[in-house]
Amino acid sequence: MAHAGHLGRVERRVMGAILACRTAALGGHVEACDGCGLTRVAYNSCRNRHCPKCQGAARAQWLAARQSELLPVPYFHVVFTLPAPIAAIAFQNKAILYAILFAASAEAMTRLASNPRRLGARIGGIAVLHTWGQTLTHHPHVHCIVPGGGLSPDGTHWVAGRANFFLAVKPLAKLFRRLFLERLQHAFDAGALRFFGDQAGLAEPVRFDALIADMRAAAWVVYAKRPFGGPAQALAYLGRYTHRVAIANSRLVAIEDGHVAFTWKDYRQDGAVKVMKLAPDEFIHRFLLHTLPDRFHRIRYFGFLANSCRAANLALCRCALAQSIERPETPIVDTPTSSPSVHPATCPECGGVMRVLATLSRGADRSPPAAAPFQCDTS
Repeated sequence: MAHAGHLGRVERRVMGAILACRTAALGGHVEACDGCGLTRVAYNSCRNRHCPKCQGAARAQWLAARQSELLPVPYFHVVFTLPAPIAAIAFQNKAILYAILFAASAEAMTRLASNPRRLGARIGGIAVLHTWGQTLTHHPHVHCIVPGGGLSPDGTHWVAGRANFFLAVKPLAKLFRRLFLERLQHAFDAGALRFFGDQAGLAEPVRFDALIADMRAAAWVVYAKRPFGGPAQALAYLGRYTHRVAIANSRLVAIEDGHVAFTWKDYRQDGAVKVMKLAPDEFIHRFLLHTLPDRFHRIRYFGFLANSCRAANLALCRCALAQSIERPETPIVDTPTSSPSVHPATCPECGGVMRVLATLSRGADRSPPAAAPFQCDTS
């Protein structure tokens, strides 16, 4: 933590949690195998939502709950991305601009879909914020999973969309751009935005207005496609990122010779897997770019899937679908929907049951009792 003085409060807490995760600092327990007698210390996790090793159980529970809500219709994967100049402002105003990103993307979809000349229906969906690219640079965008259809305005029947088409991307991108820039302008006029470093000049209304004008003329990227694997697979894809940030431990290749090496996919070369090497300070810097403000919700729901009315609306949707003459295809859910196991841990040597012998308080000595085969489980 040589550069701790340069870290903000949130970043300090994240780094402290990750450093302490699955170490004696957080306490744990000693457990032994009923069969072979293997004894090991299992330390507690930090449970910080930015930790690459934690949140597995929370992710599984979230995924199971969302899978139980899938409707028997085609689903679409829609992505809204911010242009680089707006992303730079978002980095210095995370809570405000990430919230605008959610609101503008959801409103763009729901407003366009409600147009009788488009779908003419009330849609719903799940949106998940990603702020990183493959090389861990700041790249804010939201991934949305949306059913291909919606409830009629009076809620009496299901309006099905085309099998391989959700909404026209060009008008969707233009509407998203307009809604986002309107909210951004309101935030600026209210004095809610802060600008630092090379962005400091944007605090001047003339400079900010010029940027807004440039962004109105620029093309904004919106991607919409029906996933090849079906809604369950698209949901599982989102699930990989809902409860962690930036990078998984599985992508780390080496930590040696003054660098950290990790794999990344180069989508400009058909997703070729490459290895990037960064100095430790730069790697930590890029990782911490993606810390979120306290109490900021990375997963949000909109339309008929909004939290306040989801259960009632899903019941309406299923009733409407049951009355349809032609039912859209039913997705095959091939991912387990059960909650994470709460059974005792399994011995890595013989497959026996690991029984807890003692509880270790925070900062307790890691030495196990008695003379027996010993392992320290920090995975």
